[in-house]
Amino acid sequence: MTDDLDTPVLDNHLHLDPRHGRGIDAVDDFARLGGTHLLVVNKPSWLLGVDVEEPADFQAVFEETIDAVDAATDALPGRAWPVLGVHPGLVNRLVDDRGFSPEEARDLMCGGIDVASEFVDAGRALALKSGRPHYDVSDAVWEASNAVTRRAFERAAEIGCAVQLHTEASEDLTDLAAVAESVGLDPTNVVKHYAAGRLAGPIPSVMSEKDRLKRAAESDEPFLMETDFVDDPDRPGMVLGPKTVPRRVRWMLESGYEDAVRRAHVETPAAVYGIDTEATLEA
Repeated sequence: MTDDLDTPVLDNHLHLDPRHGRGIDAVDDFARLGGTHLLVVNKPSWLLGVDVEEPADFQAVFEETIDAVDAATDALPGRAWPVLGVHPGLVNRLVDDRGFSPEEARDLMCGGIDVASEFVDAGRALALKSGRPHYDVSDAVWEASNAVTRRAFERAAEIGCAVQLHTEASEDLTDLAAVAESVGLDPTNVVKHYAAGRLAGPIPSVMSEKDRLKRAAESDEPFLMETDFVDDPDRPGMVLGPKTVPRRVRWMLESGYEDAVRRAHVETPAAVYGIDTEATLEA
């Protein structure tokens, strides 16, 4: 039985791992509580057992994510879309664990972004994912990571898609918005995942905790909602569960934030990604 909320309900950033995690069971939980749409981000390559040596090695990661999205779409009253890219944490695995230079890591990761871009350009994925580490790194690794992010912006500008960013915790990322603008990508097509309630620069994809959502709802600015569900059986309590976004939407509606719900689940997805969460919702 579905808990109908009478609105599209989009989780903007979560992971699905049918091989190791809950997979479609997590999608069923989301849908039962009233969830309708998902943006599924590929898990970091190494967590799917892929130690990349060349850009083509990312293809297996992306194909597995697309398969999970297809299964999720079958289980949803709306649909799911893939967001593909290279997790910025890969740079340290390459440099610290595998002996790559920061420049070699940069080039491999840029190549992964190029491969992801081909999927988007072919209509098989919706957006790109990139960013920089959220922890302290050397200047050379920071520079390499920013170069990878810039490549994602360049490719997104070329093919006309959005970019989801994994970055350090901040309420001011105008530096990255300026980089996007400098290569022809509108900053309104740049999304910071795991955001607080307000953000200068990119569009915030707000972690669905009540205090953060209250700030976002009262700001009158565009925002999205997410859980960053990791779907890892070894880390069952990591981040937020798949039921969280529909539960928070219900709380927002009960709290008088109807306009904010529409902004997060209809208007902002349309503006950022060009998706119509109402037209893709079954009656």
